[in-house]
Amino acid sequence: MPELEFAFITHVDVSNIIDFGETVRGHRRVVPIVGGTFEGPRIKGKVLPGADWQIVRPDGTLELEARYALETDDGALISMVNRCIRRASPEVMARLNAGEAVDPSEVYFRTTPTFETAHPDYQWLMNSLFIGSGERRKAQVVITFYEVL
Repeated sequence: MPELEFAFITHVDVSNIIDFGETVRGHRRVVPIVGGTFEGPRIKGKVLPGADWQIVRPDGTLELEARYALETDDGALISMVNRCIRRASPEVMARLNAGEAVDPSEVYFRTTPTFETAHPDYQWLMNSLFIGSGERRKAQVVITFYEVL
């Protein structure tokens, strides 16, 4: 049976939503990623700019694909693609969209990241599967990542 081991936590700073409106694929939104930090037992550093591309499905569920880079304190660059599902009741989603604080237990926010790096000290990121549990705050997304053992 798989087990989970804490890998690291990210505090991703985000800017205002760019709303593309209703497209043939759904309601398209993009959230600019403007920085942040990450830290765990084997890794620490800063989040580099990127973007979180979102589709709001008709049932209100968000499909997210965030693409950004991590720069470790020792200078390694790590590309990260983080695919997420976020859903909650319409009332909770309205509070989130208004920038209100919402208890994370009221929101399903799970992620599956993939990583790419040339740095030998961080190859372990490409050799395991990871899952994450997220929390949306007003100007920040906090995600705790776990390695699947």
